[in-house]
Amino acid sequence: MSSPTPYDQAVSRHHGWVQAVAAALAGLIAMGVVAALGLWAAGAADLPQGAFPRVVAATVVTAVGGTVELSGKAGGLADTQAGLTVIPLSVTLVGALVVGAGFLRPLRHRAVAGAAELAWWAARIAVVWLLGLLGLALAARQTFKLSLGDDTLSDLGDLFGVSPEVGFTTDVPLTLVIGLLWLAGVLVLALVVSRGAPLPPRLLRFQESVRPVAHAMVVLLLAWVALGVVAALVVAATRGHAAETLAVVLLGMPNLMWLTFTIGLGATWNGRVQGPFGLPMPHVLDEVLRGRDTAELNLGTLAEHDGRVWWLVAVNAVLLLAAGFSMAAHSPPRMRAWQHAVHLAVALVLTVLTVCLLGRISARYGLSVLGLGDLGGNLSGELFLRPEVWSALGFAALWGLVAGFLGGLAAGLLRRRSG
Repeated sequence: MSSPTPYDQAVSRHHGWVQAVAAALAGLIAMGVVAALGLWAAGAADLPQGAFPRVVAATVVTAVGGTVELSGKAGGLADTQAGLTVIPLSVTLVGALVVGAGFLRPLRHRAVAGAAELAWWAARIAVVWLLGLLGLALAARQTFKLSLGDDTLSDLGDLFGVSPEVGFTTDVPLTLVIGLLWLAGVLVLALVVSRGAPLPPRLLRFQESVRPVAHAMVVLLLAWVALGVVAALVVAATRGHAAETLAVVLLGMPNLMWLTFTIGLGATWNGRVQGPFGLPMPHVLDEVLRGRDTAELNLGTLAEHDGRVWWLVAVNAVLLLAAGFSMAAHSPPRMRAWQHAVHLAVALVLTVLTVCLLGRISARYGLSVLGLGDLGGNLSGELFLRPEVWSALGFAALWGLVAGFLGGLAAGLLRRRSG
């Protein structure tokens, strides 16, 4: 067996097991801190039975696509139904940025890296990641007893032996599989987006056509999140509700802003809000969706309550033109404007599709006694929000074609003027 070469020793030294542990744990810790602060701001620190750490663990699990299952029981004469589908994208985004940075850091200052080298480096991170995710998945389980509220309902509960409970647990195998796929997606995206990351020699030919537009799309999404954070801070400073605003920022700011981004493109989301559930700021979202069987959420319906939503179109126009120009400016000069248009259209369609898949929300809890249906008040409620995908993708393609073509023309004009 041949001895390790100096190159192999250098590779092991720069991204070995120590660096893998640091990259994976840094991502999980960052996600845990953001989730804990967001849940604390939302009031979850007051949960009974010392459940706060378990809720934090469940939040991190859902942030990487893991499955947290809700369950309920209410005695022999009653039945409970509960379900929750939502991804706290603030936690997801922080974890992706930290893990991606940890993956790329040992690879900096290099132009090319072998496929086997990248695979082994990613595999080391994956082993540590799965161990950490396994611990979180096992910890993410808890049961709560619910109060029936006023004296009348409480007396009925005592009469029929109704003692409602709701809890959550984790599907550990499925969580590990999805968490591994999430990590693989983050690492691949980090290689694709980063302009300075090395690629295997066989993939270098895709660098000029893929990296500029991929980088532009990531910057576009981050710009929307940054705008949301600034707006949230202004609201907190001028109107109060600092704790609620902080909870939105730390748990669901991308959920809110990427939804807003697609609506500004012309997309329509269908939803309903009923009972104690509600959507975070702005309040106009809740006004449109509450009290109807199924309501449409788009520029038209929002404008009926607040005409300022038309500014979303202008913001999208500015940001997409900037993305198109950035993509074209970092692409080879030989590329034509129509090629930039096609590239941006494809990338924007994929981006909007990702937002549509990640931004869905579904929550329901209900209690029935003797088969008589849901008891009212705070013991039942429903919230769902889902996109009309095909129309959203159509608008994305149209915006991408226009912004990519204009961005390509602007970049070409700037090149000619600068010589």
